[in-house]
Amino acid sequence: MTTSTESHTRSWEGLTIPTAGTYVLDQAHKRVSFAVSHMVVSRVHGTFDEAAATIAVGEDPLATSVTATIEAASIATAQAGRDEHLRSGDFLDVDQYPTLEFRSTGVKSRSGNEFVMSGELTIKGVTRPVDLKVEFEGVGRSPSGKDIFGFIASTEIDREDFGLTWNVALETGGVLVGKRIKIEIEGEAIRQP
Repeated sequence: MTTSTESHTRSWEGLTIPTAGTYVLDQAHKRVSFAVSHMVVSRVHGTFDEAAATIAVGEDPLATSVTATIEAASIATAQAGRDEHLRSGDFLDVDQYPTLEFRSTGVKSRSGNEFVMSGELTIKGVTRPVDLKVEFEGVGRSPSGKDIFGFIASTEIDREDFGLTWNVALETGGVLVGKRIKIEIEGEAIRQP
């Protein structure tokens, strides 16, 4: 006997994955975070609290595509003054560039439950290619009867590639803000009718 949960999953190369369809990022179960070096001795961690994504799971899972939008002004690092500076023209310039955008261009490889998704990331009007390491966390059904799957995606970018060049040289050597930014997106996606 086939249950309704089984009708929205399939087996593919040893993984139980969702069937083809359109899924959206669950706003109640998402985290878009980043970390960057501060004064060469520690890291500043932050999040973007407002983000949306649509995931088109393909009949061929390797043809799955993603589009995502992050609201730049929703950046939060637990310090109001720093957040305002990050929203200013020195960094994200949120008045002129209100969103950060990602559009996938293909899946390059797979090993177990890990995939590499290529795409284009746009920050402050500059678009650059990026590769996301995507860990597929599993598929299931929520208590409210919605078909979901979970994932973690991560990458590292050079912020200067996107025109985010503001910095201050330190007397002791190095700079106030590191060039490399680690990004991680964790969430659940919900099947759309």
